Amino acid sequence: MSFAELMAGSSILSRNFYARPATQVARECLGKILVHGKTAGRIVETEAYLGVEDRAAHAWRGITARTRVMFGPPGHAYVYFIYGMYECLNFVAEEKGKAGCVLIRAIEPIAGIASMQKRRPTAHHVEDLASGPGKLTLALAITRKQNGADLTRGPLQVRRLAEEPPFEVQVTPRIGITHCADWPLRFLIAGNRFVSR
Repeated sequence: MSFAELMAGSSILSRNFYARPATQVARECLGKILVHGKTAGRIVETEAYLGVEDRAAHAWRGITARTRVMFGPPGHAYVYFIYGMYECLNFVAEEKGKAGCVLIRAIEPIAGIASMQKRRPTAHHVEDLASGPGKLTLALAITRKQNGADLTRGPLQVRRLAEEPPFEVQVTPRIGITHCADWPLRFLIAGNRFVSR
């Protein structure tokens, strides 16, 4: 699918999409299209984080300079740096003040793949380009400069295809965390070869 065809055959998600419980947003982000500049991919894996009641969430300790965006209005990006090398993209969910968010763990590249390959030269297969939260931000050139970006307008956005293919949702515990690790808040498109490993 060309980038022009993708844009013509989809519509941007409204703020109301994000102004709901983080678990619901995380599940319903599956199949949506993440766009940054001229690159895009189908979201195939997410995790929900539940704010101050969730010890695995950055917002657990309350409002700080780092977490302030999560307590703001829904439909904005929260981008943070981890392990001294990776940036991770989250969508702010819930109503203003509640601080739920959705980590985007993996996408299936669908437009701008050549650009993604230049940004991720160590990825030898298209399945490896964006099969993890740090990989997908590199592939789409998303950095902390996009922290606080409004997902309902601008170059970083999420879109709904006019015709979304059906899929089965698989639910598992979140991965790579210490606290609340058994909570079933990871959502993925069952059988999709682009999910993280």
